[in-house]
Amino acid sequence: MDLQDPLASDMARLAFSVFLVLCLSLLHCSSSRPSRIRKAVSSRQSGAAEGDYVRSQIDRLWQEVNSLKEMQALQTVCLRGIKAHNKCYLTSEEPKHYHEANEDCIAQGGTLATPRDSMENNELRDYAKRSAPGSKDFWIGVADIVKEGQYVDVNSLPVSYFNWDRSKKQPTGTKRESCVVLSVVAHGKWYDEVCRSLKKYICEYIIP
Repeated sequence: MDLQDPLASDMARLAFSVFLVLCLSLLHCSSSRPSRIRKAVSSRQSGAAEGDYVRSQIDRLWQEVNSLKEMQALQTVCLRGIKAHNKCYLTSEEPKHYHEANEDCIAQGGTLATPRDSMENNELRDYAKRSAPGSKDFWIGVADIVKEGQYVDVNSLPVSYFNWDRSKKQPTGTKRESCVVLSVVAHGKWYDEVCRSLKKYICEYIIP
């Protein structure tokens, strides 16, 4: 696909660069064998400096390779899920507790999705409905675990957008129900739930 071809090309270019630097380094080492002690000492000093430079270049190239690998993994996520608002969203395949769900998202390079406005919330609702037919609700990255009534995202930052289901008097305000669910059957409205309940969930990934 178009998104992956440039990444594959860049990774091939960087891998070749690493190989070339290694070859030049080995060639230099094998060709510099001075016969006199004085030359050997000075050569050893300059060789150490050159060796440090080569190592720094190799480290830099490998960092670029790893960065491209991360971008390629992110593009794979985007292809499996949806891309919207400079983010990719991906629903889970199996229900988990709230904390397990967030840990799974983090392990994949993201976090539990946190809608920041009605447009994002509607995108998540529609995507969840399409990707997991029959599923009623999904964990999102909002909770008031630390302080009752003070809802924050997974980075402990205050949340300013809410979409509570007021027809069911949500949030209920009980201490047991501290994690937030987006309900597909309630047209994307939110309600609070016991964090150890098993729910499917939606991860989000920031596109660099």
